[in-house]
Amino acid sequence: MPGAIYAEGLVKTFGDVRALDGVDLDVPEGTVLGLLGPNGAGKTTTVRVLTTLLRPDSGKAVVAGIDVLKHPNEVRRAIGLSGQFAAVDEYLTGRENLQMVGQLYQMKAKAAKARAEELLERFNLSDAADRTAKTYSGGMRRRLDLAAALVVSPPVMFMDEPTTGLDPRNRQQLWGIIQELVAGGTTLLLTTQYLEEADHLAHDICVVDHGKVIARGTSDQLKARTGGERVEVVVHERDQIAGASEVLAAFGKGETTVEHHTRKLTVPVSGGAKLLAEVIRELDGRGIEIDDIGLRRPTLDDVFISLTGHAAERTTDENGDGEPVADAKGRKAARKEKAQ
Repeated sequence: MPGAIYAEGLVKTFGDVRALDGVDLDVPEGTVLGLLGPNGAGKTTTVRVLTTLLRPDSGKAVVAGIDVLKHPNEVRRAIGLSGQFAAVDEYLTGRENLQMVGQLYQMKAKAAKARAEELLERFNLSDAADRTAKTYSGGMRRRLDLAAALVVSPPVMFMDEPTTGLDPRNRQQLWGIIQELVAGGTTLLLTTQYLEEADHLAHDICVVDHGKVIARGTSDQLKARTGGERVEVVVHERDQIAGASEVLAAFGKGETTVEHHTRKLTVPVSGGAKLLAEVIRELDGRGIEIDDIGLRRPTLDDVFISLTGHAAERTTDENGDGEPVADAKGRKAARKEKAQ
């Protein structure tokens, strides 16, 4: 039996851009799938196909046991969606935005009001509940948008870059809410550029690039694929980076990564603490002063670089999938259509 979210052979093109090139997914009920990939990889296009906002050129998709292509209206009633950018009505208050969403889902007025109050409290928006959304900060709008996606407690949730624009405290709070939802049986597909977010929340991770799934597994399984340990060195002076890079190249089992602005160098190695001591002696012998040195396991950043050839990129004002980002009016219309 396929999971709560299932896709097979999804293909979608925009002119000459092949945004999806045969994407396969299977997300078991009550789990979180983290969808990672560089900008332009196809993450947002995948979400938009699975949430009925785009029709694929070919392939099959089933969400909550419902065929996405045959019964899109039924799918919309069974899902919650928080897109990359907050889709709130700027001229309504926070409370009115949430009550409106509840009424669009045909909740009774009293129930919609009670649910709005609950969500305002949960997302720390009670003090701003009667202010118009246009007076909200970017982070507050983001929290209001996420609250709106949870008005009807859907069995399947899609969150596209949900913590973009949130400060660390609110990001941690959202992580807690997501974990509560999943513990209650909600299935979640999460796209993110914050690799620590996927590491913290996702049961499984899919890495996509150029419209294809190029790797899948748990965080630990993907890290094991990258293999070995990493030596990290922070040199005291920037002009010592070249010399330190030569030293690490002699001990390393792969390419040395250099972050010039932090003066940090990282290289994959094998040999553990004994090798680390040898690196320290060699650096000292060359007169290279260091501020910090350490040995660590691979991170999801290492996995990402290994699989895609570069570090993760933060999303700015484009969805990166070869298609224009919908404006706020279009996103609100999509939400209303989903509720019908």
